[in-house]
Amino acid sequence: MHKKGIEQLTIIDDFMFGAVMKDPKKCKPLLEYILGIKIKHIEYPELQKAINKRYEKKSIRLDVYVMDDKNTVYNIEIQATRNKNLPKRSRYYQGMIDLDIIDKGADYSNLKRSFVIFICLHDPFGAGRYIYTFNNRCKEDDSIFLDDGTTKIFVNAEGKIGDINEELKGTLDYMAGKKPETEYAKELDKAVNEVKQSEEWKVEYMTLLMRDRENVKIGYYADKVGVVREGKDNLTEEMLVKLLKITNKQLDRIIYFIDKNPDWDDVEIAEAVIDEENESEDE
Repeated sequence: MHKKGIEQLTIIDDFMFGAVMKDPKKCKPLLEYILGIKIKHIEYPELQKAINKRYEKKSIRLDVYVMDDKNTVYNIEIQATRNKNLPKRSRYYQGMIDLDIIDKGADYSNLKRSFVIFICLHDPFGAGRYIYTFNNRCKEDDSIFLDDGTTKIFVNAEGKIGDINEELKGTLDYMAGKKPETEYAKELDKAVNEVKQSEEWKVEYMTLLMRDRENVKIGYYADKVGVVREGKDNLTEEMLVKLLKITNKQLDRIIYFIDKNPDWDDVEIAEAVIDEENESEDE
């Protein structure tokens, strides 16, 4: 898939949004506008935090992941396209964040309060509201909340219903492609242009693109390693080569690393094969 150059990115591209929001003077106001609260301070574990508890599971890269002075975690994501699976995606993000927060064997009381926020260019529920907020509530008595410390919020750029901060409305208009009119939207637009001109961010973006390509290659090989692992005792090498569309040499190296390292998982085998190929290309 063709990737944009950094000069083509806008505020709704994941990398650009994460880069702009790296500045607390841009990120903190956005959280305050959405939540209607004042936040004293925020800090950043890392830009576009990657969470991947096990390589063979689906990993996620968070656009913006911050914590405030009260130890509350906020994850903000841009959703530029229509996605009918967005509710389940928010559930998955919430679960992965919790797994990242709490170590194995730790007490559940260590789980932090968390907000998963999706800023959507299209109405995710079709009710015309600017903001949809979800907490777990008792079906039989809606005055009772589960109080598990989690909140999911969907901000709708197509909204018409509900009272929201004018700066937030101007920001949503800007994200939807309109000219920035409000003070905060103009600040975001200025920050976008600064990122495009920054040599540091250009390097960061190119590094991310290369890492993504490498991850795709690892995933490609890992899938094949799994098939080889399951089929090498029952299928001939000729059958495996034809089935997986790889060369005899690639198959030989996969089998070699599987036999030599029986405790390695599919991703570790894939990385070893790729490293060996890269070394051969460099010679």
